[in-house]
Amino acid sequence: MLAIKLAIKNLIGAGLRTWLIVAVLSFSFIIIIFYNGIIDGWNRQGRRDTINWEIGAGQFWTPGFDTYDPFTYEKAHKPITGKALKLVTEGDATPILLEQAFIYPQGRMQSVVLKGIDPNQKILKLPTSYLKTEKETYPAIIGKRMAKTANLKEGNHVLVRWRDKNGTFDAHELTIEKIFNCDVPPVDNGQIYLPLDLLQKMTGLNKEATLLVTGNHFKNEKLSGWIFKDRHFLLADLEAIIQAKKGGGIVLEGLLLLIALLAIFDTQVLSIFRRQKEIGTYIALGMTRWQVVGVFTVEGATHSLLAALAGAAYGIPLFWYLGHIGINFGGPDMGITIAETIYPYYSIQLIITTIVLVVLSATIVSYLPSRKIARMKPTEALRGKIQ
Repeated sequence: MLAIKLAIKNLIGAGLRTWLIVAVLSFSFIIIIFYNGIIDGWNRQGRRDTINWEIGAGQFWTPGFDTYDPFTYEKAHKPITGKALKLVTEGDATPILLEQAFIYPQGRMQSVVLKGIDPNQKILKLPTSYLKTEKETYPAIIGKRMAKTANLKEGNHVLVRWRDKNGTFDAHELTIEKIFNCDVPPVDNGQIYLPLDLLQKMTGLNKEATLLVTGNHFKNEKLSGWIFKDRHFLLADLEAIIQAKKGGGIVLEGLLLLIALLAIFDTQVLSIFRRQKEIGTYIALGMTRWQVVGVFTVEGATHSLLAALAGAAYGIPLFWYLGHIGINFGGPDMGITIAETIYPYYSIQLIITTIVLVVLSATIVSYLPSRKIARMKPTEALRGKIQ
């Protein structure tokens, strides 16, 4: 308690110098929490959107299917029978059939992937209900990126050419019934969604599918002839991007923290040099050398505690405001899952970890120059000389 009282008294006596250090250190607090809050918010939104729009509770793939290799689509399909048919019938899974094709918007040729999906499915967030039509047309839905790339609008017709299971080419006009907004690029870029039974008829692959997307009520069970891919596997790419961004942020956070800690270190060195007589007086009054070291260490560490309080004073209202309105990134189209507006997420673990990191760092930096006090002789310290 004596060390804490002396430390607070000395910090108040230092005046402006103390508050400048506290201001820099509190800014480091805020930046560290702010940046990691954005990354965590992006991670939560990206995972949620990918699950809702693309992967569900997991997917069953046909053997040989590779989502990154369109050349595998031709043979990656099989009949939906047995347990797989039961899952689909009970609404615990929805089948999707993939087929390579070409469209010709405004006379241009563009490679696309046709995806057949049940218009009545409720597992994915895709607006497949627009695929239900009584008109004698080939209804289709596309994402906003696809619509922009192909210069298509709702109600437009576009010629599509595909090849059936026998390798025979065929062509027909699709009618764009709906353009949806989705933040998951793999669901949007180069994708055209058709009714499952229509695409099966077009390709001659009756009652066949490339993959099965499971719903939240799916109980983890094996299907003969299908390979199950869980969320951990399907979200691996997004997780890798998030970790890379966190790693890059450590550099910025480290530089800001280093600046603040350097200020504390310099202050401690200067204090020990200028306050030699005070140190000698403490020792002469009966304090041990290590008790005096403790006073100076606590004095330096108190900067971080004051910085935490100062940061909370203006950081809590700022974080609350940003958490409610989000941060608009202007709809970036970078080929990765990221929303137009990201809502930062500030977990208790993040806040506590940041506080412990900064306080511990400040304590260590304060202790290092204070060790010199243990080697001082009281008589020389009283005369203002360091041995």
